[in-house]
Amino acid sequence: MIPLRDENPTTLAPVVTVILIVLNSLVYLYQASLGPTETRFILSYAAVPAELFHKGAVVGDPLVPTGLTVLTSMFLHGGFLHLGGNMLYLWIFGNNIEDVMGHGRFLVFYFLSGLAAVFAHAVTAPESTVPMIGASGAISGVLGAYLLLFPKARVQVLVLAGFFTRIVPVPAVVVLGFWIVVQVLNGAFSLGGPGGGVAWFAHVGGFIAGLALIKVFQRPVRP
Repeated sequence: MIPLRDENPTTLAPVVTVILIVLNSLVYLYQASLGPTETRFILSYAAVPAELFHKGAVVGDPLVPTGLTVLTSMFLHGGFLHLGGNMLYLWIFGNNIEDVMGHGRFLVFYFLSGLAAVFAHAVTAPESTVPMIGASGAISGVLGAYLLLFPKARVQVLVLAGFFTRIVPVPAVVVLGFWIVVQVLNGAFSLGGPGGGVAWFAHVGGFIAGLALIKVFQRPVRP
């Protein structure tokens, strides 16, 4: 199932959501333009679990303090599909969460979810020297918040099953419930592995952070 849009109107312009999408896109375009030096750029700003726990450079040549890589890593992506998928989810579900929080609260919530995601991944692979990049963890927090607040909201999804292709409306609880189950299962299967590929537990950690933080950051309901 590939979500395309939701049927959940908002009253607040999604300013922060749009800014985040633009910033992520611009960073990726710059990153992709570097050619042979792109790998060095990624290693300089990615979050590396072994560096976070041992407080020193393990791979690459960090251009920012190790602690700041938990933030800079959220704006790097491993390819166009990685970026596109993340930004699609942020666009579909982020505007409603920004709507219930307000601009400032949403921005803080987004970064806190991302921090929780990095920590969750690092704890499961503390010796890993594989760079962690992407906005997936922060966006997972948005998905967790959306699931808690709007489980019955209809999401238009593209269903691909062999020759069967169709756009159908599905409740958010089905779309996001299926998504988090996939993350948990893949995370469980990845335990004990080399720590490369997809940071599944970052998704799980961000999602849990979203569930836990939404009631704190949600604006009081007014008549």
